Amino acid sequence: MLSYTSTNRRVRLWAAAVALLAAGAAGCGSADDSAAKASTPAPRPTVTVTATATVTASPEPGPTVTKTKTVKKPGPTVTVTVTRAASGTVRSGNTGTSTGTGTCSIRSNAGNCYAAGQFCRNSDHGATTTTASGSRIRCAYSSNAWRWTYA
Repeated sequence: MLSYTSTNRRVRLWAAAVALLAAGAAGCGSADDSAAKASTPAPRPTVTVTATATVTASPEPGPTVTKTKTVKKPGPTVTVTVTRAASGTVRSGNTGTSTGTGTCSIRSNAGNCYAAGQFCRNSDHGATTTTASGSRIRCAYSSNAWRWTYA
């Protein structure tokens, strides 16, 4: 059987284990805040990220410089005056006289009388007029073009 010393030893060992367990349980439930603060980790710092955007305004375009050339003396004014002579005798230099109208009823855009062989305007197709010397000419289709020809 068991001897007293071994039983006594077991009882003491069991009593020590129970005392340790009771002391540990008593330490967990203590109201001492200093021990609780020491074991709680410190709160982590909050990280705040702030982004700043810088807007660089592009400059507006500058004023456009326009150079104006001023003419100090205007060119001559050209005035074309057309005088029509009455039909009858027309003198042309020293060659004598020529009978004819002496005027042409259809003139070019420049104000001149047409001559035979010149091109006709579209509005003159089929028309008849006289040259500066009084010869009768007609606008007719000739050589793939409308030309003034002797009538």
